[in-house]
Order: sequence, then C-alpha cells, then structure tokens
Amino acid sequence: MAIVRMFVLTLTLFALSVSSLLAQARPAEHWVATWTTAVVARAPMLPPPAPPGPAPVATAGAPPIVQAPAGPPPITPNNQTLRQIVRSSVAGIRARVVFANTYGTAALNIGAASIALRDKEAAIVQASVRKLTVNGSAAFRVPAGGLILSDPVDLTVPAFADLAIDLFVPADLGSGSSPITFHNGANQTSYVSATGNHVGEHAFQGAAITRSWFLLSRVEVAAAARAGAIAAFGDSITDGTRSTPDTNNRWPDHLARRLASQGGGFAMMNVAIAGNRVLSEGVAPVGFGGNAGINALARFDRDVLALPGVTHVVVMEGINDIGTSGQNGIAATADDLIAAHQQMIERAHERGLKIYGATLTPYEGAAYFTSEGEAKRKALNQWIRTSGAYDGVIDFDMVVRDKSAPARINPAFDSGDHLHPNDAGYTAMGESIDLTLFKPSGS
Repeated sequence: MAIVRMFVLTLTLFALSVSSLLAQARPAEHWVATWTTAVVARAPMLPPPAPPGPAPVATAGAPPIVQAPAGPPPITPNNQTLRQIVRSSVAGIRARVVFANTYGTAALNIGAASIALRDKEAAIVQASVRKLTVNGSAAFRVPAGGLILSDPVDLTVPAFADLAIDLFVPADLGSGSSPITFHNGANQTSYVSATGNHVGEHAFQGAAITRSWFLLSRVEVAAAARAGAIAAFGDSITDGTRSTPDTNNRWPDHLARRLASQGGGFAMMNVAIAGNRVLSEGVAPVGFGGNAGINALARFDRDVLALPGVTHVVVMEGINDIGTSGQNGIAATADDLIAAHQQMIERAHERGLKIYGATLTPYEGAAYFTSEGEAKRKALNQWIRTSGAYDGVIDFDMVVRDKSAPARINPAFDSGDHLHPNDAGYTAMGESIDLTLFKPSGS
C-alpha cells in the first residue's frame, strides 16, 4: 500500500512539474482594450418624456441653429437579446468581453452571450460567432457593483472592425429598483430582439434599435506585444455628441485611424461621458432617467488607470463645470479646475503613463455661456498651454475657434448649438494632433 501511495505521489508531482513547465513556455498574452466605454446609471423606470420647449433662437451673427436628429426612444431590456455594435481599434488573435453591473444594486443574470464580426446592420458573419462563457458557464451572474470578465475565445479581430456583442437578458430590468448600467448617446446603432434568447443568430427579424450600450465595459484582445493604448478621457466633445451616428466621426476615431496608417499599433479607448464634470456630478438630459456620471476625479482610476494596456492619456474636461458653475450650490473656479487636473496628472505619472492636456474649445452662443465662464476657460487653457504640468499639449481651442471671434467656434465646425463640433470639426480636431506624442512601447 505504501508503494502505491508513493507511486501516486510521484505521478502527481510529475504532472505538476510538466504543467508548470508548459505554463512557463507559453508566451504571456498582451491584453489590450480594443474598445471601451464609460458607464453611467439609469433609473430602471424611465420618466415620461418632457413636453417640447420653445425652439432655440440663434444669437445675432451666429450660424443658424441646427437641431440634432431625434434618436430612437430609450429601451429597457426585458427577456430580450441585445446585439450591441462596437468598433475595434487594434487587432488581436483572441478576444474577451467585460460585462458591467457597475451601478446595479442587485445581481444581474445573463442567460447567454456571444461575440462575432458584424456583416451589415443587424446581421453577423455566422462563421465568426463565438459563444462566450464565464468560468466555463454559458449563463452567469454579474454581482451588484461588479464587473465580470468572459473566458477568452479564439477570434481574429481586425483593426477597425465592427463587432457584435450579443447579450441575452432574461429578466425585466425595469421591474425592480436596481439602476441599469449603460452608456447613453453612443452614436452607434445597436439592436434589440423580440422576446427570448437569440444569441448568435444570423439576423434579428423586426429588431428595435437603440443608440445606447448596455451592461458593457470593454472588449479586450490579445494584441501584439508592442501595442499601446490611449485613453481619451472627457465629456461630450470627446464622446462625439452631435456627430453623425454610425460614421465613427469622433475625434478619437480620427486619431486612431491616423496612428494605424503609420503603423502606430495603438488601441483607442474612448472613456468620455456626455455632460460629465471634473468636480461634481452631471445631469443627464430630461427623459433618460440617469446622470452624466460621477465626477472625473472619482472615476479616473476605474476609467483610465485600471484599463489593460493603457500607456497614454488625453484629458479634455472642464467645460461643463464652467458652464454650470453655481448650480446645486457648487461653484467651480479656474483654480479649482487646475488643481483637479494636477491630481489626474500625478495619478497618471504614478503609473508611468504619458498624459496630455487638451484645451477647452470655444462656446460663446451656447446655452450656458457667460462672460465669467469664458474668463475661466481662458485661464484653464492658459495653464494647460504654459504650466508644463502635462507631458504635452493638444490645442483644440486653436483648431476650431473662429479666428475673427475667438470665443466662438468656427461656423464651418459648428454643429449648431455653438458648443459641439460637427463632423468637419471633429475631423479637424483629430487631424491636428501631433502623432509624435504617441510612441509604442519599446520604440
């Protein structure tokens, strides 16, 4: 009996040794977030839509106000499959998805999930479908306030490919009190199935559409070892508000394409939130029942420092603090904003990241413009340009301003609300960035 036990022990030790040697021989995978979003909370039950207000009136000498096209009505998943379309930025040979219940106060059950290459509209390339599991299980639970990382799947993900993330949500997310974790204003059409589990089906028949991303944080790929990643951290102007949906016309999209054309090998991680502020919580548009995210200082660790593979950060934020200063008893001075930017710089430098400051663009004529606010914007921009605190400066203010009226956005770049650029403005911003700011690791 003792000989048998010794034999079993010897086999066990041999197996462990082989397993250890194989693990050491296997090259370490370099995981990078090829697509990312920043999430906010939405109430499970949406309030009724607000009655239409008076039409906005353009100020004298300003271009006519162009109303943004109405988006699809907001949805609340209920025993349905979400087919969410996201766009990769860097290529990889394996993929995994991070599901988010960041603001949920109750655990979230997912019945099934998959990832695939999108064909067109709601259709997917059937041969590319990979069912997603978590710890080997096709159905899984995301705890309250938590993230869940799927098991990796073998899937060749090209750069700048549309990916379809299918997610079957068996419960009615509007039936309880737990907030829904989502990203509003995605400027990307996604699809909502009829009742039931339709994960991995070629196309959704009669699908509803949405321009929000639900319960997703990021898609990661096993990328080339030298691939870097840029976190674009900001508010609606980085999120691409009022750009044309489904055209990938945000300024980070243009930067990503330029870097790729020169072999830069960078993932672009857009972690902007429309309405977000540096110092206080923002407010979402009426009718969406959510908010504009926790303040930038509070989310910087989660939305920037925790991202896999991040090497560079671009910060463009503060205009909402300036425009809403004094609301809710919170006044934001230029010194307050400068101190907050210094905090983000210090935290990025602690992690060995390069961090660049982008100047705030003009906004005279916007609904919340004041001369006092303009003085704050100029002071913050001057500090970004001249203090040397940032590792580099991206001067978006100079790119999109009206040269004859520098407090205003150039009419050719104005979406119509005198705050957000149009597609041409976002293109000019992305095209203006000095690519030498971004160097892959090892170069």
